[in-house]
Amino acid sequence: MKKTLLTAISAVSCLTALPALALDVPGNFTANVGFTTEYSFRGLQQSDEGPAVQGGIDYSHDSGFYAGVWGSNVDFNDGDQATLETDVYAGFTGETGGLTWDVGGIYYAYPGADTAREYDFFEIAASVGHDFGFASASAAVNYSPDFYNESGDAWYTALYADVPLPYDFKLSGSLGHQTIDNNTAFGFKDYTDWSLGLGYNLEGFDLALKYVDTSLDEPGECADGCDSRVIFSVSKSFQ
Repeated sequence: MKKTLLTAISAVSCLTALPALALDVPGNFTANVGFTTEYSFRGLQQSDEGPAVQGGIDYSHDSGFYAGVWGSNVDFNDGDQATLETDVYAGFTGETGGLTWDVGGIYYAYPGADTAREYDFFEIAASVGHDFGFASASAAVNYSPDFYNESGDAWYTALYADVPLPYDFKLSGSLGHQTIDNNTAFGFKDYTDWSLGLGYNLEGFDLALKYVDTSLDEPGECADGCDSRVIFSVSKSFQ
């Protein structure tokens, strides 16, 4: 973890230099770096219920095109050597008739993992949302033709909502459902996940405290990391 933290600090120094490097490139570059007490993906732990250092770089163009890369340390506690997740994504976003929309693709890679496990996978993602003033809401669907560990077709559908609160706090919630063609290969049956969190921006740092849970029973339906828990995270964005 010490080595990971030092790497993150070095990354921050490099990320702050992005605007100067991007002056001659049409569009905008942003970057982010953060720390979380646990990396949770769709309600399932990805860091053996331990802390994670995360960060990414994003590019956006006035046409609506965007692309980026994001990474986090991982630990699946399965005897494999997967210690890093790297996501590469691209797509288009825009607004039509008061609705915001986003269509793109995401490739999840796990460098260093045993190739026989086939952890890497690709998803097509689409979402639509609307800001009602008192709250904003969105619906999203992700599809993979060959999900994690060669578990076949997989669909993830989710609803998200954000509610501004007094004193610049924000209440956020999500409800999602994951279906997988080959549950045995994936390691879990189809399940539902949900979360409820409180966010606040302090001097440019985004703080979040989130409650996460799933419909899976622990340890009956999963060995660890699918039960209810509270996760704290802090992140910083650079433009």
